[in-house]
Amino acid sequence: MQARSALFDLYGDHLRPRGGRAPVAALVKLLAPLGIAPPAVRTAVSRMVRQGWLDPLRLASGPGYSITPKAARRLDEAAARIYRTGRVTWDGRFDLLVLEAPGSRRDRQRLASNLSFLGYGTLDEQTWVATRPAEDVDLLLAEAGIRFERFTAAHFAGTPGAMGVVRRAWNLAEIGQAYEQFVADQRPLLATVTVRSSDEEAYAARFRLVHAWRTFLFRDPQLPPALLPERWPGTAAASFFDRHAARLRPAADRYVEQCLDASSRIVRQKGR
Repeated sequence: MQARSALFDLYGDHLRPRGGRAPVAALVKLLAPLGIAPPAVRTAVSRMVRQGWLDPLRLASGPGYSITPKAARRLDEAAARIYRTGRVTWDGRFDLLVLEAPGSRRDRQRLASNLSFLGYGTLDEQTWVATRPAEDVDLLLAEAGIRFERFTAAHFAGTPGAMGVVRRAWNLAEIGQAYEQFVADQRPLLATVTVRSSDEEAYAARFRLVHAWRTFLFRDPQLPPALLPERWPGTAAASFFDRHAARLRPAADRYVEQCLDASSRIVRQKGR
């Protein structure tokens, strides 16, 4: 687990509901159970500041970092998709992007990752499609300096034709297998965490569960049910995730509060 990715998970799942800010000492303590060393945390924090995701600030408990408005939008969107708080609907139309692909391979990969996160699939190197428009896509492409055209399109053949477009843009069989593998990987790990486990153990297990689930934000565009295959594995995987994320939430919350309180106590003791 990379420190930068873990920090996004930490802020999104635990710190955003608590004001989106935390002292450095708490960040280090909260990522330690995941095997992430303090130098890696500090390096990742500095990188996120340069990229506009975090702002440094002085807290009563010492130096810390808060999320920027840009990060808040991204984390809120991610949370809505992770916990599926919004209903997936479809009006029968696609959002279609025809863009001028970046020249360098690194820039193309970054663009592909960002568009995938926003729910777009690729028909070819220049043409991307989504079943619903993403609010941030214009800003994303403008910030990347990419020229593009954007259209709203409906398939003449209706839903059957639209399903053909979906299968060109996304490998649903591969995504379905990934969901099945997610459950197979997580089930034995989660079975070891019981009511007798410590809060730290529950926190670490839940963190890894959410981290693994979060990867589907870049794989699965969360298509409307009408465009999905029957017995879609993502449905069973979502129920599995919801059940265990809820089961481990109270203990994980207690551990987070303990780490935040401990950081504040250490600073107060030093100030005496």
